[in-house]
Amino acid sequence: MFIVAHRVMFVQLKTGYDTDKGPAWISHVRFSRSWQTAYWQGKTLRRGRGMFDANFYDVETEEEYWLSGPHRDRADTRYSGIRPEIDDDVRQVYEAFLRGDPLPGREHG
Repeated sequence: MFIVAHRVMFVQLKTGYDTDKGPAWISHVRFSRSWQTAYWQGKTLRRGRGMFDANFYDVETEEEYWLSGPHRDRADTRYSGIRPEIDDDVRQVYEAFLRGDPLPGREHG
């Protein structure tokens, strides 16, 4: 396993919930060199194709997730007002991002 990047990401569970109604988090996510695998909260998530409302799935449980960079306007979901739980270890960085600072690893785009 070769990790290329740690990123602060928006993560939402899609399986078992109506569109954009699943629980969500702002959290650290590690990615493989190919960006096809993400490691988050002890889970291994693989990039999937052909999923209706998700872009990654848990390789053990097959639960589907949406991972994306967080939005400054907090409009991370398309169809609901779900507010993500913010992990303590990213709170300062995320709050600085909301005030206009770049996210670590995204200083140049």
